Amino acid sequence: MFTGLVESTGTVTACSSTPSGGRTLTVRSKIYLDTKPGDSVAHNGCCLTVANIQADTATFDLLGETLRATNLGDLKSGDAINLERSLLPTTRLGGHFVTGHVDTTGTIQKIEVRGADVLLRIEAPYEFLRFVIPKGCLTVDGMSLTVSEVGSTYFDIWIIPHTLAVTNLSQRKPGQRVNLESDLLAKYTAKLLGK
Repeated sequence: MFTGLVESTGTVTACSSTPSGGRTLTVRSKIYLDTKPGDSVAHNGCCLTVANIQADTATFDLLGETLRATNLGDLKSGDAINLERSLLPTTRLGGHFVTGHVDTTGTIQKIEVRGADVLLRIEAPYEFLRFVIPKGCLTVDGMSLTVSEVGSTYFDIWIIPHTLAVTNLSQRKPGQRVNLESDLLAKYTAKLLGK
């Protein structure tokens, strides 16, 4: 379980294919200095298990389902990636409950600077948008964000300067895919109501 408050960004050093059709993701970040094999770390919002660690560099196995459902297969050496270690009982819950189980990907339609703030518009499939409401929470590449507007094929989010400074969002461009996870309570409510 995570909060959606990005702890740090890491740098992808490799994302190489494996004989089984998966990939091995290698990332460098200071947060791995306090991490061990078997620990869960969210990478762009996707919960991954540490396979191996050497000082500040860790490797992760990406299976076919992970590559299908996320943007992690798009990563290349030098890319910045949002990182968050799993919750501890003493952690403050400043974001919202995030499982790290990515629902789908969306596509950045526009990033529009308006003064100190940035408007982010993301195109998403209907199956995801049905769980999205104005002022509701969702996760974009591991960032807990509040929705400002929902359209028939998109949703808008206002990004504050702090979020731009501590995440990989300042490096993202229109046309790129982002990982999306809807609010856990919305999914359970829809299931209970048979929707």
